[in-house]
Amino acid sequence: MTESNDVPRAARMVDVARLAGVSQQTVSRVVNGHTNVAPEIRERVETAIVQLRYRRNSAARNLATNRSMNLGVLSYALSVHGPALALFGIAEEARRNGYATSLVSIADIDRASIKAGLDSLVDDGVDAIVVLAPMTAATEVLQRLDADVPVVRFEQGSPAGPATVSVDETLGAQLATRHLLDLGHETVYFIGGPDGWMASEARRRGWQTELALAGRTTPKEFASPDWSADAGYRAGLEIAADRSITAVLAINDAMALGVMKALADQGLSVPGDVSVVGFDDRDESAYFRPALTTVRLDFTEVGRRAVDSVLGALRGEPAHTIPLIQPVLRVRDSTGPLR
Repeated sequence: MTESNDVPRAARMVDVARLAGVSQQTVSRVVNGHTNVAPEIRERVETAIVQLRYRRNSAARNLATNRSMNLGVLSYALSVHGPALALFGIAEEARRNGYATSLVSIADIDRASIKAGLDSLVDDGVDAIVVLAPMTAATEVLQRLDADVPVVRFEQGSPAGPATVSVDETLGAQLATRHLLDLGHETVYFIGGPDGWMASEARRRGWQTELALAGRTTPKEFASPDWSADAGYRAGLEIAADRSITAVLAINDAMALGVMKALADQGLSVPGDVSVVGFDDRDESAYFRPALTTVRLDFTEVGRRAVDSVLGALRGEPAHTIPLIQPVLRVRDSTGPLR
């Protein structure tokens, strides 16, 4: 009895081209992330790659392009909802384009920490860097630092620009505030987030702007030291003690959950006595009781656009303004007309 030494031959680019009905040059453009391929052609090639289990020769491609095929991510506070989802979007889009990702997390937002983090990624040979540190202090530092590779920043609530990716969080807060005013509430109270976060400033700005446009006075803001449901609960107890408050915009869904628990504990109903709106539209928000009206922000798309931007820079494409991602108001059961 003899053992077989037959090993399945690895699929080659020519095999992919033959199955997809295209040229090898077209397959090469797809696997190298070029954009000048029609969507239907790209889909055929990607389907053939999956069917044949084709694996690109990374070492050969790296030599040919003089690239590491690795994108760096500099992050701060990945426990926070927005940056965490943006990181997921970065990793998925990088993988789809044949890139790996290297993550460096920093503990402090200061020039020394940010520069050390960027230098570490550059020393590792990354081709480009995405910065997930949506803090006012980080923005000020990054604008004064020069990097040896393309850099794009996630800046919550920032204006559109060629080096920043963001969601229009100011508009999101305006949509939420307008919704509550349209329901007949005289004004809207706001539970803010911790200082220094761009999201805190942008969402506060949207709330204030919409109240001003409606000719309403801006009431007291309930400040918070963090983003937690516990902080929302403590603010909710204060809200429950003031029976003149009928509408509340919480800066995120976790705080909104805490508010609703506090109101229920004090014998008040949502939305019967107080309407509550959250922010972010976390997956579980539709399952709160009552289901939470909230503002949806597509943070995963932030990550995808960041990768698209740095890959375009690596291909030598001219820089262009990255459009703001638009928020969507999800109206559910936690808001109702003024009773």
